[in-house]
Amino acid sequence: MEDADRKEHRTEAADALRDLLVRQIVAAGGLADPGWRTAFEQVPRHLFVPEYYSPRPGGYERLSADDPDPKERARWLTGAYEDVPLVTHVQDGRLISSSSQPSLMASMAEALEVREGRTVLEIGAGTGYNAALLAHRLGDDAVTTVDLDQEITDAARAHLATAGAAPAVVTGDGALGHPDRAPYDRIVATCELPSVPVEWLRQCRPGGRILAPFAGGLIRLTVTGPDRAEGRFLRTAAYFVPLRGTAASHRQDPVPDGPHDGQHDGSPDAPPDDAPERVRWSGTPPRILEDDLFRFLLTLRTGALEVRWASGDRGVAITAPDGSSARADRDGRVLLAGPRDLWAIAESAHALWQRASRPARDRYGLSVHGGRQWTWLDAPDGPHVWDVPAA
Repeated sequence: MEDADRKEHRTEAADALRDLLVRQIVAAGGLADPGWRTAFEQVPRHLFVPEYYSPRPGGYERLSADDPDPKERARWLTGAYEDVPLVTHVQDGRLISSSSQPSLMASMAEALEVREGRTVLEIGAGTGYNAALLAHRLGDDAVTTVDLDQEITDAARAHLATAGAAPAVVTGDGALGHPDRAPYDRIVATCELPSVPVEWLRQCRPGGRILAPFAGGLIRLTVTGPDRAEGRFLRTAAYFVPLRGTAASHRQDPVPDGPHDGQHDGSPDAPPDDAPERVRWSGTPPRILEDDLFRFLLTLRTGALEVRWASGDRGVAITAPDGSSARADRDGRVLLAGPRDLWAIAESAHALWQRASRPARDRYGLSVHGGRQWTWLDAPDGPHVWDVPAA
C-alpha cells in the first residue's frame, strides 16, 4: 500500500509540475498550436528520465527516481520538469545523450508544421520523450526514431512503453536515415550536423522539411529533389551534441567566402600545418566573441570552434578542428598557430557583421545542390556565401 500511495503522490506532483512547465512555455510565446500544447500537457517527461545527471564542480551528480531518500526523489522529480536540458548519458566524462530543453523542443515541434497524416523520421532517439510527443500528435505508426547506440534505443523503447507509446525505435546510423520506412514528410534531428546527409534528402518527399541543429542554430530546409534543398535558420539559438556515425564527420574549414565573395578569410600566405607559433597585433578586441550572434557568423565561416576565455578577463582563445588557433589578449597581442590565421577570419567576419547591421540568425540560410552545400547571408546567390565541406 505504501508503494501505491507513493506512486499516486508522485503522479499528482508530476501533473502539477508539468502543468506549471507548460504554462511557463506558453507565457514565453510557445505552444501556440493547440495540438502541441496538448501533447506537452499529457506526455509525462519524468517517465523518460528515471535518472539524469546534474552538473556540479568536478563532474556530475546523479538524480534518480529510485533514490531511497524522499527528499532526493523530490529533487529528481522537480528537476525533470524544469525548462532545462537534462544529461542522461555520460561516457568517459563526455556528454553522449540528453533530454533537450522543453521550450526548445516546443519551438522545434511547431517549426515542423506537421498535421495528421504526416510521417516523421527523428534522428537521435535520446530518452524517447520527443518521439512520444510526436507520436501523441501524429500517431505511433507515423513516427520513426533512430539512434546509434543499442543502450540508448533499448532505454528509449522501455520509456515509451511505460508511457503507453509505441513508435518505431531503430538502432542504426542516423546519418544514413532509415530507408525501410521512407519516404518521410519531415526529418528532425536532435544532434548537431557537420553537413546535411544526402541520404536524408533522398528519403524525404519533395516539398518535405528537414529541421536540424547546425553551427549553433536551427536550419529548416525544404526538399525539392533527391539532391536539392534550401531554407533559412530560425531565430533561436540551439546547441546539441554532435551527430555520430560512419557518415558523420567533424566539420573542417570551409572555402573562404565561396566563389561569389571577393574577400578572403585570413592571410593569403598562410603557413603550413607544422609552422611555429606567430605573434602579431590587432585592434579588434577579444570581447567581440561575447556576442552569440557574432559567434554564429564566425562559426559559419570557420567551421566548429572551441572558445575559451582566459582567467582575469585577459583575453580569449579560439581553436578550429584543423589545428588552427588564435589567442587574442586585451592589449592587442595575438598569438597564432596552425595553418590559418583564425583571428584574421574573426576580424573579417566582425567587419561584415557590423556592415550588415549585426544580422540575426534568420537572415542566414543553407542550400544543397548536387554535391555542393553552402551557407549564406540574405541570399543563396548573394555576395556572402560559405561552402560547407561534405561529410
